[in-house]
Amino acid sequence: MHAVGIVAAAGSGLRLGHERPKALVELAGRPLVAWAVQTLLEGGVQRVVVAVPAADRAAFAAALGPDVELVEGGDTRTASVRAALALAREDVDAVLVHDAARPLTPPDVVARVLAALAAGAPAVVPVLPVVDTTVSVAADGSVTTEVARAALRRVQTPQGFHRQALVAAYAAAHGSAAEFTDDASVVRASGVPVTTVDGDERAAKITVPHDLRLAELQVAAP
Repeated sequence: MHAVGIVAAAGSGLRLGHERPKALVELAGRPLVAWAVQTLLEGGVQRVVVAVPAADRAAFAAALGPDVELVEGGDTRTASVRAALALAREDVDAVLVHDAARPLTPPDVVARVLAALAAGAPAVVPVLPVVDTTVSVAADGSVTTEVARAALRRVQTPQGFHRQALVAAYAAAHGSAAEFTDDASVVRASGVPVTTVDGDERAAKITVPHDLRLAELQVAAP
């Protein structure tokens, strides 16, 4: 299966306490985006396209080298992925969309997503169970009800799709007022079923400084 990876890397690093793009913040001496690209390649993706802020294109090029394709991202994740998806040629079978903010995702997760696509699933997401008690909360902060968690899952990336399914879903969503939280929600809105594979706790998303410190400890652990 010929697969292309897309890395969404156009987000800011403000919540992480940095003025530079989050994807350029370093973990163990390497930018987060470099970790994400390596994960995709080691997991079986043949080519990677990274959606970057226009003003920081040169910095991303220096960090990633000539073998990674760059495209200018948009104001939203959806716009950035759409821009990168335009570079996925028709000879591509599958597209995997990954977050630069999940640098320590094991390549095994990528391989599981690719295997499910090869087995016929049109869309695949890695997931983890919800282990904490989960409640619904009213506007005033009071608990209204406890949510049954047996059927709930936490969705991670990379999310994988047959190229035609993802292209068609993005075309159908163009101009829509709907807010999509990830690429699987774009595909589901077009009627395509999404299946799941096992995720990994190491694929945690880095959003705030505490997350980065935890990732640093994980990398340093023997």
